[in-house]
Amino acid sequence: MAKKKKIENKLSTFTSVILGIFADDPFRPKNYKQVCKVMGIKDQAGKDVVYNLLIDLKDKGLLAEERPFSYVMSAAGLAQFGPKKQYVEGTVEMKSTGKAYVILDDEDGEDIFIASNNTGKALHGDRVRVAMFPKRGSKKPEGEIVEVLERRHVDFVGVLNITRGYVFVRPDVEYMPVDIFIPKGELHGAKDGQKVIAHLVDWPDGSGNPFGEITRVLGNPGENDVEMESILAAHEYPIDFPENVEKEAAKIPVRIKTDEIKKRRDFREVFTITIDPADAKDFDDAISLRKLDNGHWEVGVHIADVSHYVRPGSAIDQEALSRGTSVYLVDRTIPMLPEKLCNNVCSLRPDEEKLTFSVVVEMDDDANIFNHWIGKTIIKSCRRYTYEEVQAMIEGGEGDYKDEILVFNSLATKLREKRMAAGSINFHTEEVKFILDENKKPIDTYVREQNESHELIEDFMLMANRTVAETFGKPDSKWKNYTFVYRVHDEPNPEKLNKFMLLISRLGYTMDISSRSKLVSSYNKLFADVEGKGEKNLIESVAVRTMAKAIYTTDNIGHYGLAFDYYTHFTSPIRRYPDLLVHRLIERYLIENQGSADKKEYEEMCLHSSEMEKQAEEMERQSVKYKQAEYLKDKIGQVFEGLVSGVSKWGLFVELKDSKCEGLVRYENLPGDYYYLDEDNFRVIGEDTGHVIQLGDEVKVVVKAVDLFKHKMDFEMLPDLSMMKRKPKNKRR
Repeated sequence: MAKKKKIENKLSTFTSVILGIFADDPFRPKNYKQVCKVMGIKDQAGKDVVYNLLIDLKDKGLLAEERPFSYVMSAAGLAQFGPKKQYVEGTVEMKSTGKAYVILDDEDGEDIFIASNNTGKALHGDRVRVAMFPKRGSKKPEGEIVEVLERRHVDFVGVLNITRGYVFVRPDVEYMPVDIFIPKGELHGAKDGQKVIAHLVDWPDGSGNPFGEITRVLGNPGENDVEMESILAAHEYPIDFPENVEKEAAKIPVRIKTDEIKKRRDFREVFTITIDPADAKDFDDAISLRKLDNGHWEVGVHIADVSHYVRPGSAIDQEALSRGTSVYLVDRTIPMLPEKLCNNVCSLRPDEEKLTFSVVVEMDDDANIFNHWIGKTIIKSCRRYTYEEVQAMIEGGEGDYKDEILVFNSLATKLREKRMAAGSINFHTEEVKFILDENKKPIDTYVREQNESHELIEDFMLMANRTVAETFGKPDSKWKNYTFVYRVHDEPNPEKLNKFMLLISRLGYTMDISSRSKLVSSYNKLFADVEGKGEKNLIESVAVRTMAKAIYTTDNIGHYGLAFDYYTHFTSPIRRYPDLLVHRLIERYLIENQGSADKKEYEEMCLHSSEMEKQAEEMERQSVKYKQAEYLKDKIGQVFEGLVSGVSKWGLFVELKDSKCEGLVRYENLPGDYYYLDEDNFRVIGEDTGHVIQLGDEVKVVVKAVDLFKHKMDFEMLPDLSMMKRKPKNKRR
């Protein structure tokens, strides 16, 4: 008995040595011969022991068989016998393949790769704890998710699938790698094939799928309302307002009290107008004009005084904070505030007295500003204009108050010229719009362009936002150390900027990044050079993506794109919660003369608002993608002109010229040759012919297939000699 125990102890030590060999280099496969060589074992009996022991360790889960009879240390083996682990925390970015990346809380840290078998119970957007694996040369850092710290989403939109008595919800989002198992008692009336919302309840140990329950039946896939509501539900954005919010809104009086009017500067007799899209319902900004005795102009920017009606901590305020912003889908607006406020009480409708918060400036004919005033006002708009009406007058047509409109345009143009001369980047963006029939099905598309009437309003709003931010943030301000909300925009990401420079160099353009002023000049010259050319949309859209994302924060770093040292959002409190915060802070400091607000509290609201803005943009983008797919659904086999907008390992992306629908042309659907990817030069090259297809090329494609639910379109490219380039010298062998 003693002899047997001695052998077991010896074998345990022997096992520990072997596991130590694997732990030293856990990701390089080793077979029994390699292990024996490291241990100096040369006799066949010893080799047989090692051979069988490796199989035993694999069966126990301490080793993983990378290839037949060749092993690496498993995650369990590393946990038990590997070196002391380093742990990091971050946010999961899940891929459709099941693998993931964890974006570290430390922005300077490199993303962590997570293999599909090491994601644990984590889902996209979760905050997680990661156990780092030992570094493998120059490869990307890798680890295993060991704990979910915070779930980002617990409600998922998907299609209910009943197969052989088992019920699952297959989520719409590609980054959800698993289906949600629904126990039969949790169906709540949902039927096979319907779109539903599944609430994640539990994820038992040992189960490959989370468990959930159906909380709402949306309807049948493909119906417009179902698909639009699905987009909102997937982001957990509420469609309706809670009953207590609606009741609170109903009690808000429409009539303005005389006592309130006496507290305000009166602009009811001053020429005041609104300019908005033809289909707008909420008018949150107006502009006024008055000639002063000294020959200067008094220009007022008047913003709906939402803060007068929405008090901090009220039910309406809490709901508005939760939403953060209004959301504009293709066929509807989901407002931040109840309809009574956004379309009635606060909306600056013509011929109605309205309470406003205003920035009033004195300027000469050259738009030089001499002084400004910020405070609460009352106005009465005398005319509501659409952008089209104003643009017609700017271009020479007749209309009401044309002289005043032209003065507005002249002053706005000079403000814009000053801003551009100071280093503002003239970014261009195109907005796809749809013409919908009575069933909200898209029957045509068009691109809404930014013209002078849009710029007129934009430049006055920029002036007001900047004036407010400078008033409370500049070094000579008495409130310079007080908490304030800024809209900031950081410098471009160097890596993205380098990639962008490489892209435009392949298309024959150059940029000078030796200084900020030269970079700005290069951007603006580039936008001018590509005007009217095939690659215009591509370059402009990629240029926007090179820039950092503008956010809300209490820590001012300026606005890089606008070249403003101080900037905020003051002009849209009906649809943006940070603007409401700015109004409250102005009232607190300027009117009530109170001390600084709590920085931590306001920073948390800024972070939330920035996140909700990002989500709103994603929802709006998804609604456009869905409508584009729906638009092409009945156009299978039709030919369209497009531009090559992307190059990838799957094929070429082509954007149709008129509708801006983007689809994939897979390599097997490229004409006349087998094409291989020349990724560094953003092009593909024909293996036999040497034909080149590159970014920005004009092509003709046939709509081959449309996946309405994934918002994806497949095209087939038609042969076209205009897309053929000279055969390259460095043809692949």
